[in-house]
Amino acid sequence: MSKQDGSGRQVTAASAVDDLTAHILHVDMDAFFASVELLEHPELVGKPVIVGHPSARSVVTAATYEARKFGVNSAMPMAVALRRCPQAIVLEPHYDRYVRLSGIVMDLFRDVTPHVEVLGIDEAFLDVASARRLMGTPWQIGTLIRHRVFAETGLRCSVGAASTKYVAKLASGRSKPDGLLVVPAADSLAFLHPQPISALWGVGPKTGEKLERLGLRTVGDVAAMPIDALTRALGPASAAHLHALSWARDPRVVVTETAEKSVGHERTFETNIVEIALLEKEMLRLSNSVGVRLRRAGAQARTISLKLRFDDFSTITRSRTLGEPTDLGRRIYEEARSLYAESGRAGEPVRLLGVRGEQLTGQVAGLGLWDDDSDWREAEHTVDAITAKFGRALVRPATLLGDDPDRRMPMRGDPT
Repeated sequence: MSKQDGSGRQVTAASAVDDLTAHILHVDMDAFFASVELLEHPELVGKPVIVGHPSARSVVTAATYEARKFGVNSAMPMAVALRRCPQAIVLEPHYDRYVRLSGIVMDLFRDVTPHVEVLGIDEAFLDVASARRLMGTPWQIGTLIRHRVFAETGLRCSVGAASTKYVAKLASGRSKPDGLLVVPAADSLAFLHPQPISALWGVGPKTGEKLERLGLRTVGDVAAMPIDALTRALGPASAAHLHALSWARDPRVVVTETAEKSVGHERTFETNIVEIALLEKEMLRLSNSVGVRLRRAGAQARTISLKLRFDDFSTITRSRTLGEPTDLGRRIYEEARSLYAESGRAGEPVRLLGVRGEQLTGQVAGLGLWDDDSDWREAEHTVDAITAKFGRALVRPATLLGDDPDRRMPMRGDPT
């Protein structure tokens, strides 16, 4: 698998392949957030740039390839990134720009084929089997996509084409930045087996250590290992999964519509929060934001989850399944506050707080004869109506009055 700094790049030449078996494309925008920011700062192109908040307690949102060569990666603490690359230029993130340009890119994909599976704001799978008659080979379609994305947005993307989603994603990573790699079905194993074991989906540090203790270093090593021995080491489910991938077996198809599985917001604090009252205040803010997003989506959550990261970077997650699903911020908050009180770590310095609604359902639960949340429901629906007309800054819970949202770090919403 390619490195994040673009070393080891491999691309397919124009006349090298016209195989039609590689009909699944994985398109990944190159350093998307950083590239979007450079559209506003063309004078910084070619320089090490980090996107994030210029605070020692914040984390890296994205980095250009020039910064990645110094070992800077996304989600890295900003203090560490600036030690590794002190000459880097830090730019503030602008999430509205990312959303707008992502929408343009995804619409371009849908112009090519209706079979588009959006994976996130900056990547997607496309099945172009039905587009080949009009648009040509996978290489020609991938080239068309890259040219159109650049022409209409000024951004670059990399494309991997293969007969399976797994190999296509590996191929797009290998072709970065700004490349196209086609792996015909007949060449899948030759491409796959030299890859390191970390290229296997599901192999994290712990599983990687287990495999290395068995003397396995590459995907080909895993493929050559008897399945019985792999099962004894990893268990039947993991063994079957990794063995299938090592032989390029991936039955998944491109799914055009994916249901959102959860809705959440989290925040990394500028300084650790110790006071329980302040933490609960932030918990209420996050819970209200989750409730708003649920109601806008016409969904309710059956499970409420609380995430806490402490000053030593240890992280815990606690969750509870409700008797009835909810889309109310106040109910979400009450459950999150209860989970915090029962965590056994109340009062410890908190670095990051997250609230999430999970097990979403699109059907609003019927209310019983007595609705314990009726007052909250009426109040939050009234607020929804007011903010739809006048904006969210006009109305907020009394507990949150006096806060200046413009002085806060932007909240990170991360549907998965």
